[in-house]
Amino acid sequence: MESSFLAEQLTQKKERLGFSDWMRRKFGGIFNPLAAFLNRIGLMPNTVTLIGLIGNAVGAYFLARGQMTIGGIWVLLMGPVDALDGAMARLRGHPTQFGAFVDSVTDRYSELAIYGGLLIYYVSRQEWLPAALVYLAASGSVLVSYIRARAQSVGVETKVGILTRFERYLLLAPALVFNIPLVALWILAVFTHITAIQRILDVRRQFRQGGGYR
Repeated sequence: MESSFLAEQLTQKKERLGFSDWMRRKFGGIFNPLAAFLNRIGLMPNTVTLIGLIGNAVGAYFLARGQMTIGGIWVLLMGPVDALDGAMARLRGHPTQFGAFVDSVTDRYSELAIYGGLLIYYVSRQEWLPAALVYLAASGSVLVSYIRARAQSVGVETKVGILTRFERYLLLAPALVFNIPLVALWILAVFTHITAIQRILDVRRQFRQGGGYR
């Protein structure tokens, strides 16, 4: 029973599209030509992934110094870079599991680097409430991604929730550019944890429907 349930969930993965997947399809006409060009000049998808990580680390450095707008611009620019590596791999016709693994891990490092820059800034100024909000936002963001990864390890796909990776980027990057990070941090501190709970409930629902709940 359990093995048939896992097989059924695996076949349904392609049908369960999150907002990030929808955006990728919607704007594929923009990213695909650029991804094709990068492939032609010999760049590898994993190289582009690392460029995105380095760019976000540079942004985090400026955030730690309190230069929110400059740091936010770096973070904003790295968003499309994060999308290019996957597009490059798909156009090559052989996206690898290791490439997807590297992409996912570097996404977490990038996000935590940004939160780390903000945390350094607020702690250096002894602003403890904003520092606590950074911690809550970071922990919630990691949990959202961890729950999906843990669910996948038992054959379940969950992409539900109001603040997935792409929505978090759309919220945080402009807030940094306009130097209103606390607005984003309050929302992230609350709604990332709500998103985590949404995914837990979604996994439970799928197990109940498939007879794998115990």
